[in-house]
Amino acid sequence: MEFLPEKLEQYVEDHTSPESEVLEALNRETQAKVLMPRMLSGHLQGRVLSTFSKMIQPKRILEIGTYTGYSALCLAEGLQEGGKLHTIDINEELEDMVLRYIQKAGYSEKIQMHVGDATQIIPALNESWDIVFIDADKENYSNYFDLTIDHLRPGGYIIADNVLWSGKVLEKIDPKDEETQALKDFNEKVLADERVENVLFPVRDGLMVCRKR
Repeated sequence: MEFLPEKLEQYVEDHTSPESEVLEALNRETQAKVLMPRMLSGHLQGRVLSTFSKMIQPKRILEIGTYTGYSALCLAEGLQEGGKLHTIDINEELEDMVLRYIQKAGYSEKIQMHVGDATQIIPALNESWDIVFIDADKENYSNYFDLTIDHLRPGGYIIADNVLWSGKVLEKIDPKDEETQALKDFNEKVLADERVENVLFPVRDGLMVCRKR
C-alpha cells in the first residue's frame, strides 16, 4: 500500500538530501540480490533516521533488526565521538554483506553486529540507551519495548518501524494474522504508557517515535 501518490512521493524524495555513495550501493545490492527488499529503510526513511540521530547526538544506540544494515549506517551518522551502535539480527546469512558495508562506510569501530535471538541478547548487553530502533519480528514489538524501556535514559527515544503495516491496523483483523494484531497492540500499549510521550509519523510504513519522560 502506498500512502502518498507516486508523483508526490517522488517530489518528497527529490527534495530530500541524497544518499551517500555507500548507502546508494547498499540500496542497489539489496534490491538486486536479497529477498523482500521492501524491508529496506530506503532513502527517505534513512534520511529521517539520520536526522533524528544527529538531533539527539546519541552515545549508545540499539537496533533490533539489522536486515542488510541500511538503517544502522543511517543511525550511526549521528553518534557522538566514541559512541557505539549495537545491531541485532537473527539471520546469519546476511552477516557478511552487513559487515562489508559497515567497513565501506568506515564504521567498523562504531557498529557492532550481533547474530541471534534479540530477546536473549538484549539483557546481556547491559547498556543505557539513547536510541532504540525496533524493526524486527512484529510479534515481539511489545516484548522489545519492555526489554529496553528501563534501560533507556530519560529523554531517550524508542523508534518502531512498520506500525501502520500497509494500513492493515485499520482493518478487521483475521484471528490468524498475529503480526497485525501484535502491531495494533503495540501502538495501543505505547499510547497508554505514561513513561513515554509519542507521535506516530506517517513516514513510509509508519514510525512510532516515543520519548521517555
